[in-house]
Amino acid sequence: MGGEFILPRTASLEDPLRLAVLISGGGSGLLSLLEHQSATNCKHRTVLVLSDRESASGLQHGIDSGVKSAPVPLMDFSDPVVQRTTHEEEIHRLLIESEVELVVLSGYMRILTPWFVGHWKGRLVNIHPSLLPDFPGAHAHRDVLSAGVTVTGCTVHLVDEGVDTGPILAQQSIPVKSNDDAESLQDRVKQVEHSLYPQIIDMLSSGEISL
Repeated sequence: MGGEFILPRTASLEDPLRLAVLISGGGSGLLSLLEHQSATNCKHRTVLVLSDRESASGLQHGIDSGVKSAPVPLMDFSDPVVQRTTHEEEIHRLLIESEVELVVLSGYMRILTPWFVGHWKGRLVNIHPSLLPDFPGAHAHRDVLSAGVTVTGCTVHLVDEGVDTGPILAQQSIPVKSNDDAESLQDRVKQVEHSLYPQIIDMLSSGEISL
């Protein structure tokens, strides 16, 4: 499917990689990334935060950090294909305008089209709340509990044209507790996500990851 993965350039402290973070909700992962960037000498910085929902409270994290932050809501087109492509074209335009070099999906709840992925393949990274390839899709915690498995976790992967099928960069596991429900499991997986994701973005920015 599609073209090859083209990884971002190797950045430096003097010339950090320019990141955009795409969110849909509260932006807890965005906040952990921003805190990581402010507390460490890392080779990346967030220059743009976008959300597909105007109500996304996570946009405030970007605003509070002085990062350009804006909603990009779906336009009201009757044709869903036109609606989707128009939305992604606007996101793409904003990414180019801000000279973004790596797109970080952090709780972004839309499946991206092959057109968009094709422009950013290798520079488009996601974190998923399960140990892929097990339990892809939007309801990972529910599916983990339904399956009765004893271990879950999170996966950082590059995005390809499929759903949670791109090359895996890192995983971290946690036990599933006998009294877990979807909410408690989500909370504990998020704690691991907030540590792992910035570490892997550090590695991407430093040229430590190869395919």
